Amino acid sequence: MELGQSSLCLSMDRDNNFSFPDEDKSHNDEIGSDELLSDENLRLPESANILVRLHAVRAWLSRRRDETSIEVGGAAIGLQEIMQEEAVEKRTRRRTRQNESMQERFQRAQKALVASQKRLSAYEEAQSLLEDCVAHTSGERVLVEYYLTLEELVLQCQEQVDQLDDRSPWLDAISDVLHRIEHACASDQEE
Repeated sequence: MELGQSSLCLSMDRDNNFSFPDEDKSHNDEIGSDELLSDENLRLPESANILVRLHAVRAWLSRRRDETSIEVGGAAIGLQEIMQEEAVEKRTRRRTRQNESMQERFQRAQKALVASQKRLSAYEEAQSLLEDCVAHTSGERVLVEYYLTLEELVLQCQEQVDQLDDRSPWLDAISDVLHRIEHACASDQEE
């Protein structure tokens, strides 16, 4: 069959309302359980099973890791664009003031990239620790052990940050995870 005939057959099939996998996905407005459980405003009932609570924490962590991974990519692209602009400006030898501005933009972009990479590292580490807790702890204690493990990490990191008088993107991300565990384990009536 030639290329022209092939595309003609496909369009005839589409006109005859045959189902194509891509088309089904675009019309499907259902939200999966991971999307529902990863929602920031999730309120689980007091009677929610520990497995549902655990799944909610996993889904949220996965979503945050994915969002942060996209953020890292965006920061890397921003840094790359500034580096390309800088290369062009070096060739044209513009004024020193513009070079200082370019240098400031470069440093901000570089800091944004490093910060997003640290957050990504924190979410990946938090996911790994969760899976370790699941593997070594059973029942209702899983999220408690996970919380205590993260809390210990936060305390260790906070000592280092206090000595440097600096904010840590890694620490902020782990603190977000702690808040999410509190949120997932809180009952509907407590809030």
